[in-house]
Amino acid sequence: MEEQEYETIDLREIILLLKKNLLGLIALTALFAAAGYLLSTFVMTPRYEASATMIVNSREDAVAQTNITSDQINSATKLVDTYSVILTSDTVLDKTIEDLGLDMDYEDLLGKVTVESVNSTQVMKISAQDEDPELAQQIVASIVEQAPDIIIQTVKAGSVEVISQPKAGENPVSPRKMMNTAIAGMLGLALGLGVIFLRSMLNNKFMTDTDINKKLGLTVLGVIPQVNMKG
Repeated sequence: MEEQEYETIDLREIILLLKKNLLGLIALTALFAAAGYLLSTFVMTPRYEASATMIVNSREDAVAQTNITSDQINSATKLVDTYSVILTSDTVLDKTIEDLGLDMDYEDLLGKVTVESVNSTQVMKISAQDEDPELAQQIVASIVEQAPDIIIQTVKAGSVEVISQPKAGENPVSPRKMMNTAIAGMLGLALGLGVIFLRSMLNNKFMTDTDINKKLGLTVLGVIPQVNMKG
C-alpha cells in the first residue's frame, strides 16, 4: 500500500510571508477601517431611541397587591410576553398611526417598536427608534397611553403602571461608528490575509533550492549566481 504524502505547513514560511506583506496588510486594514468610519459618519442616517418603562401587575386591583408573593411576581413576569404581543398588535399601532398622522403602515411602525422585559423582571420596557427623536418619543407615549385600557380590555386581568415617562436619548443609537469601524478593519485584514495566502498557494515558481527539494524531491547540485552586468 502506497504511503500518502502530506504537505506540511512551515510556520517560519508563514511568518516570513506575513512580514513580507506587512505594510500592505496594515494599509488595507486602515483603508477598510477608514471607509467604515466615513460611511457611518456621512452616509448612514442616525437613529434615535425613545423608551418608557411600566410595571406589570398580575391583578387589576392594586389593593390586592399589598402583600405580594413570589407566585404573583412570577405570574406578572410571564405576563410581559403576553402584553408585548398585545402592545405591538395592529389594534394598538394602527391607532398610534392614526393619532400621530404618520405616513406609514402597520409593518413600518412595527419595525420601529420593541416591547421587552427588563432583566427577566415584571418591568416592561417600550422602545421606539426613528430618525426624529421627537417622533420616537411620541410613538412611545401613544403606546403607553393605550396600554392600561387595551390590556384590561384584552386580558380581563392584570394591569400596568408607568414607572418612567417616555423620553428620547440625546445621542443616536445607530450607526455605531466604533463597532462599524472595527468590523470594516477586520474585514480588510481578513481580505488581505486571504489574498496573500491564495497568491502563495497559486505560486508555482521555484524561488529557492529548498522549493525544488521539497516539491520535486530532487537535490540541487549547483546554483548559478545572478551577476549584475551594469557597471
